[in-house]
Amino acid sequence: MTMRPRETSWSRFVGWIQDRSVVIRLGLAFLALLLLLLVLKAWQSPFTHRLGNYSSDGIAAKIGFNRIDEEATNVARRAAEQAVPLIFNNSTEDLLRLPDRLRAALGEISQTDTLENLPAATRADFGLGPVDTREPMKRAAQEIYKTDVPQRRFTALKEAVAGMGTGDKSRIDDMVADFSKFISPLTDNGLLNHRSYKNLQGNLEELEPDRKLMSVDVQTGVATEVLVPKVCLADQLNEAGDLGGKWLSYPSLTKSIQGALSHWLMCQAKPTLEFDQAATKLAQAKARDQVANVYQRFLAGDLIVRPGEFIDEKRLQILNDEYQAFEKTVGIGARLLRLSVVFLMMGILASLNAYYIIHNEPRIVRSLWRLTVFLTAIVATAALARPMSYDPWRAEIIPLLVTVMVLAVAYNQVIATLAAFSISLALTFSTTGQFGHFILLISTCAAAVIPVSRVGSRSTLIKVSLVAAVTHFIVSTGVGIVQSQSLSDVLQDQALLRQSITGAVWCVFAGYFVAGSLPFIEQLFGVVTDISLLELSDPSHPLLQELVRRAPGTYNHSISVASIAETAAEAIGANGLLVRVGAYFHDIGKMLKPQYFIENIAAGSESRHQQLAPAMSTLIIIGHVKDGVDLAEEHNLPQPLIDFIEQHHGTTLVEYFFHEATKLAENKPDHRTDAEESSFRYPGPKPQTREAGVLMLADAVEGASRTLTDPTPKRIETLVHNITLKRLLDGQFDESSLKLSEIRTVEASLVKSLIAIYHGRIRYPEARTA
Repeated sequence: MTMRPRETSWSRFVGWIQDRSVVIRLGLAFLALLLLLLVLKAWQSPFTHRLGNYSSDGIAAKIGFNRIDEEATNVARRAAEQAVPLIFNNSTEDLLRLPDRLRAALGEISQTDTLENLPAATRADFGLGPVDTREPMKRAAQEIYKTDVPQRRFTALKEAVAGMGTGDKSRIDDMVADFSKFISPLTDNGLLNHRSYKNLQGNLEELEPDRKLMSVDVQTGVATEVLVPKVCLADQLNEAGDLGGKWLSYPSLTKSIQGALSHWLMCQAKPTLEFDQAATKLAQAKARDQVANVYQRFLAGDLIVRPGEFIDEKRLQILNDEYQAFEKTVGIGARLLRLSVVFLMMGILASLNAYYIIHNEPRIVRSLWRLTVFLTAIVATAALARPMSYDPWRAEIIPLLVTVMVLAVAYNQVIATLAAFSISLALTFSTTGQFGHFILLISTCAAAVIPVSRVGSRSTLIKVSLVAAVTHFIVSTGVGIVQSQSLSDVLQDQALLRQSITGAVWCVFAGYFVAGSLPFIEQLFGVVTDISLLELSDPSHPLLQELVRRAPGTYNHSISVASIAETAAEAIGANGLLVRVGAYFHDIGKMLKPQYFIENIAAGSESRHQQLAPAMSTLIIIGHVKDGVDLAEEHNLPQPLIDFIEQHHGTTLVEYFFHEATKLAENKPDHRTDAEESSFRYPGPKPQTREAGVLMLADAVEGASRTLTDPTPKRIETLVHNITLKRLLDGQFDESSLKLSEIRTVEASLVKSLIAIYHGRIRYPEARTA
C-alpha cells in the first residue's frame, strides 16, 4: 500500500498555476488592475482643489511659476479689436447723380409761382413741407435745417434761381456746377446714414464720433481711414466740417439758400458705405492674434488663497496653473515611486475583494463572463468618475452610485459595499486626496446599498436614490461645516450649497437610470430581480400552462416543492422568491415524457419502465434535465432559472434503477458493465448557490415523503434527515456556499413544512342513514 504525499500550500499553489482556467482569471484581474492604474493616472499627484472649498490656513504656491493672465490678455485683445477700423465698401454712383437731381428740383421751383403748387416731394426735400422722419438722415435734416417760415425760404430759392438779369437756365447751370464741386469731397470718403450703419442683421447700429472707419472704394480698391464725422453729412455741413466752411467759395450758393440746399442734400443723399463684416472680422482676428499673452508672475510661497477664504473660479484657475507647473518639475523616479505605491495599495484592495468573492460569491469567479462583467464595471466606473469629479460637473457620484446599486441588485450588499469602499478610496487618492471627500462618497453609497436587499418594484430604487440624495446633501454640508468651523460661512458660501444640491440631484438621476436599465442589467449580469420573478410566477405563463395540461402530477409536485423550499430559503436569509419561482420551472422537462415519471402515473396503472432496461430508464429520467433546459432557453427564461433546472439533481445517483442494474449484473455476469455507477448519475453541475442547494433538498424530500404510508412527524423527520445526510456525504453541497448550520436550518424548516402538510386530521363519524 502506497502512501499519498501530504498536500501542502505550495503544492496547491502550483496546482492553481498549472490550471489554465485559474491563469485566465488571474490574467483578467491583473489586466483590470493595470487599467485602473491607467484611468486613475496613478503616476500623477491629484489636483485636490475644488470650487467652493474652504481654506482655513490659506494656500501658498509650492513653486514659482508664470501663468497667462486670461483677464488682462482678453482686455488687451479686445482693445486691439476695438482699434481696428470698421471696414466699409464705398459705392459713389448715387452721389454722382445728385447734381442732375438738383437741376430738376431747381427747375420745378423756377417754373412754380407759389409754394402750394410745388410738388410735395420737392417741398419736403427743401424743408418747405412735412418730412418722413423715419430715416436718420431726413430726421437730422429736419432737426438742423427746419424753417419756421417756408414761404421766405421758397422766395429765396426763387430769387436765387431767377438771378438778377440772367435767365433761369443759366442761373441753374451755375448753381449745379458749384454744387457739384461743393459735394466732391463726399465721394472720397463716402457717407453713413447719420453716424449709424446697417449691420448684417438689418438693424441700424450707431457709432461713436471717435470711431475709426476704413472706406474702400469699390471701383479703385483704394482704402481711406477716416473718423465717423468725416462720413456723416450733418457733421460735414456744419461750420467745422469740410463742406460747411466752403460755402463762400461758391458765389452762386448764397447764404439765403444754404439751409434749403443742406436740407435737400441730406434728404436726397443716400448712404454710400456698406459694412463689410467678413473683412472687418478678419482684420480684428489678425489684430487679436498679434497681441501677446499677458503673464502673471507668482513666486514660491506667494499666497494664492488667503486663510479663511473659499476658493472661487479665479483662484481655482490659478491653483490649476500652479499644479500644472509643479507637475512638469516631477521627475521619472518620483512618478515610478508613486505608481509603485498606488499599485501596491490597489493590489491589497483587490486581494481583499477577491478573498471575499472566492469564499462567499464563488459564482462570480466560476463564470468567466460574470468575472469579466464585474471587472469591467469596476474599471468603467473609475474611468468615468475621475474626469466627472472636476468642476463644473462634480458628478463622480453618478457612475459610482450606479455601479454599487447594480452590484447590490445583481449579487448582494456586501459585494456592493466592498466595491464602493474600494472605488471611493481609489477615486479619492486620484482626485481630491481629502478624507472628507471619501466620507461623502462612502456614506452616500452605503445609504443606497443598505436598503437594496430586494427589488420588488422600480419605485424601490427611486426611494433608495432619494435616501442617498438626502444623505449626500447632509454629509456634504456637514463636511463643509467641520472644515470651516462656522455654520454662517457655509451658509454664505453659495458654491458649497449649490454643489451639495447638485450632488443630491445626481443621486436621484442615478436611481432613475438604474431603474430604467433593470432589464439590461439582468441580461448583462445573468441575474433576475424580484420584478421579473413576480412576472414569471404568474400561473398563466405558457410553460406552466403546458405543464398543467401535459403533466398535472409534476405540476402539483412543483407547487408543493415551491411552498416548502421558499420557507426554507427564507429561514437562512436566501432569496425565497427566487427559489419559489425556480421550483415552478425545475421539472418542466418532464412534460415531454410525462408517463415515465411516477407522479403522473395513475394509481393501479403499469409503469412503462417495467418494459425497459434500467440503463434506458435512467437515460429517460436523467433526460428531463436537458429537456427542461432546452424548453427554458426556447421560452427565454432567465439564466438563474435555467441554473435551477440544471442543478436541482446535481450529480446524484438514480438509486432505484442503479440497484436494479446491480441486481441484473449479479444474475448475469455479462451485464456487469451496465451497472457502472457513473452511468446512473445526473450530469450536474452540483448546486452553485444556496438557493439551488435548498431546492435540491426540497425536491428530494417532497417526492420521498409521498411514499410514506403513515407520515408521522417522527418518520418525516427521519426521512428528511437521511436524505439531507446522504446529499451532504455525496458532496452535493460542496459548491453551493451552504454552511452546515444553514443545512441544519433548512432541514428543520423542511421537516416543519412537511409535518404541517401531513398533519393528522380528526376522524369524523360516518353519518347514519335512516
